Amino acid sequence: MGKSTVLPMFEKLGVVTLDTDRIVESLLTEKDVLEKIRRLLGDNAFNKDGSLNKKKVADLIFKNDVLRHALEDILHPLVFERINFFLDKIKINRKDKVIIIAVPLLYERGYEKRFDRTITVHTKGEIALNRLEKDGTTREEALLRLKSQLPIAKKVKQSDFVIDNNGTIEEAMAQVDIIYKELLKLSQAKLGASM
Repeated sequence: MGKSTVLPMFEKLGVVTLDTDRIVESLLTEKDVLEKIRRLLGDNAFNKDGSLNKKKVADLIFKNDVLRHALEDILHPLVFERINFFLDKIKINRKDKVIIIAVPLLYERGYEKRFDRTITVHTKGEIALNRLEKDGTTREEALLRLKSQLPIAKKVKQSDFVIDNNGTIEEAMAQVDIIYKELLKLSQAKLGASM
């Protein structure tokens, strides 16, 4: 509902960011990962050249919770391995510790406990549907994707910070700036307490 809009805003403020969607994109080109997916979803989920047909995969997994969770069980441990590698590398080079990691399905899979703080970016359902449609997703597919997620009101309630992405870019940036300053204070307090 706006992670890809907000992440570069944090980057502009000097925050180190990591988008787990990019990690997944990379994993979906790896031979051993593709083989596991082939065993799970079959040959129909692949193009003739051996690459994954993401549209067919989406058609399968967003209509079948068991398949979706099985695919997540293949990918998510690998994603967290890469996150941990990234964090270990960053800790060596960074004094300030504000790092933003964009993670879909954070609450759906109980991953929020793996992070110090959570931020939910939200927008009205119709706006989210329109954005997905602009990216080439049909309305029916977009509804299935949104239906597979925890209701946004529950995510907002569980989050430490919330960004309302219904307004202008400038309004979103103002919220990002406030959250960044608060995270920086929390990080410095944590650093001071550990010394």
